[in-house]
Formats: sequence, C-alpha cells, structure tokens
Amino acid sequence: MNSNTAGTLGRILFAVPFLVFGFFHFMNGPGMAMMVPSYIPGGVFWVYLTGLANILAAISIVSGKQTRLACYLLALMLLVFILTIHLPGMSNPETQQMAMMSLLKDIGLMGGALILASKYEK
Repeated sequence: MNSNTAGTLGRILFAVPFLVFGFFHFMNGPGMAMMVPSYIPGGVFWVYLTGLANILAAISIVSGKQTRLACYLLALMLLVFILTIHLPGMSNPETQQMAMMSLLKDIGLMGGALILASKYEK
C-alpha cells in the first residue's frame, strides 16, 4: 500500500467514529443531556451542537476541506469533554471505570486530530 492510499484510508477511518458519534447525539439527545454538567445551562442544546460539530468534522476530514481548522476545533472540543465530563467522572467510584475508558479514548482521538492538523499546516 502506498503512502497516499494509507493516508486516505487513515483519514476515512479516523472520521468514521465522529460521524457515528454525531448521529448518536441526534438519535438520543435527551438521554445524553444528563452528561452535560449541571452548572452549564442548555442541556440538550449542547448535545445537538456537539453532535453537529462531530458530523461536520468528519465531513471535513474525509473531504480534505478545512481539515486543519476542523481538527484543531475537534481537539479543543475533546479537551473540553475531558475536563468537564471525564475527569469529574473519575471521582465517582460508580462511574470511574467508564470515565477512565472515555478519558483515554478522547485523549487518543485528540492526539490523532492534532497529528492530522499538523499534516495540513501551511
């Protein structure tokens, strides 16, 4: 497999989870609203907004249009999730294991977004 094919396949595979996550946000918005911290008003609005952001990022990554910007914004969104959802979840023994898995997943995805963004530097 040449590097162009591998790069294209890698971008598509990297985008797939964000597309799926985005659709999940729209399919179960009210159910996911409980994950929005109570000190942030808007609840389900943020679920739909982040779902849309996930879908748009996936489209950008696959199409190669505005990919650098999309990946930086995606990394920022993942950092917000880490700081506001996963780290606080670590303090609750009942949610600690799931919070750790989600934290590590989002750290890995954030790293991938930053690596991909660096490939599109001018």
